[in-house]
Amino acid sequence: MKKEPQKKIPTSKVKRASKILGTGAKVGVNYVKHYTKKLVDPSLSKEDLHQANASDIYDTLSELKGSALKVAQMMSMDDQVLPKAYQEKFALAQYQAPALSYPLIIKTFKKHFDVAPNELFDSFSKEAVHAASIGQVHLAEKNGQKLAVKIQYPGVADSISSDLKLVKPLAGRLFNMNTRDLNHYLEEVESKLIEETDYLLELERGALIGDKSQSLNGLVFPKYYKEKSSKQVLTMDWIDGVPFGDFCKSEKEDKARNEVGQNLWDFFLFQMKHLRLVHADPHPGNFLITKDNKIGVLDFGCVKEISEHFASNYFELLRPSTLDDQEKLNTIYQEIQFFRKEDTEEDKKKLREIYHESLALLAKPFHQEQFDFGDPAFFNAIFKMGENLSKDKSIRKLNNARGSRDALYVMRTFFGLYNLLHQLKAKVSLNYPLYD
Repeated sequence: MKKEPQKKIPTSKVKRASKILGTGAKVGVNYVKHYTKKLVDPSLSKEDLHQANASDIYDTLSELKGSALKVAQMMSMDDQVLPKAYQEKFALAQYQAPALSYPLIIKTFKKHFDVAPNELFDSFSKEAVHAASIGQVHLAEKNGQKLAVKIQYPGVADSISSDLKLVKPLAGRLFNMNTRDLNHYLEEVESKLIEETDYLLELERGALIGDKSQSLNGLVFPKYYKEKSSKQVLTMDWIDGVPFGDFCKSEKEDKARNEVGQNLWDFFLFQMKHLRLVHADPHPGNFLITKDNKIGVLDFGCVKEISEHFASNYFELLRPSTLDDQEKLNTIYQEIQFFRKEDTEEDKKKLREIYHESLALLAKPFHQEQFDFGDPAFFNAIFKMGENLSKDKSIRKLNNARGSRDALYVMRTFFGLYNLLHQLKAKVSLNYPLYD
């Protein structure tokens, strides 16, 4: 059943805190109910518990929107971290979040342009066509040109810091991470979210990456309209196509899947290697596939600048010969903060084993001319490795969140890209070896 448009968003810290704390209490009650039932039936699985918690958490975060909902969206991409119930529910934040009502949209337009949307455009859809964590998109038309107008939810930019502090206990429980881990992770998340709320910055970055990527095949970038944009409203060309997730679920031939996958791979590797500026939010909601199998790139809110120092070290790890050079590996681990000052020699020995296993697996696509991302064995191995690491008591004290801030987003970008290619079941050729 389609939900009614949301008429208001809690914006005060007190109201937002009470919502999140109330959800934490609900989660606690769900645990009590589950373990009470388990006393009667020891064979009871946690599936009902996960379903109840996922629904309660998502309902609250979708009402609050902003950074709280963005965290849920990011969690939905990490298949090896969360149970399936959370993945499926939180994935709605990618492009099916509850939308805001039209009166709130009018209020936002009058704040930024002194006119209502139907005065700025020849036509403007009262209902959102897409709604995600930070904003929602409406279809408009001006002089016969179809436009996509993205409108940021009120209060999002002002509540980022306080929201992340409030969701930290929930995220800690779901991720099974301690405070130190979460702080390291969420500090970088916070800085990128602040950037995402600046639509004029997104306009500049989207135009720049689109312009510099014109030599690549199979990509469509929208034109942006600065005179009809502001820090919280972004107007661009409308791109006709089907959502990435729907394309993956359709009965498309391998040729089409491989074509889309290759173009996506080439786009990300081109950004990494040549631009040192990369679209760092590769989730299905940010891409459309046109009828001629081109990829419409919709969102440049999260863009990561990669320093030469980090790139030269990180990309060297992908070279096959590096895995056999322990001296070089030790130097790189130190440079990109995979090792810490407080690590003992025993700690480093354990970490070397973990890193070697991880690199041998995650760098596989760079070690052969063509790689099949549809191979379930590859992703099963990744998930199995993650599961084994989470159960290894000897590494808990080593802290999960290692690596520089650059590493956090680049690694997340690669994993997001791998996930997209896996959903496509695509075979891709290397084309852009990062270690040349």
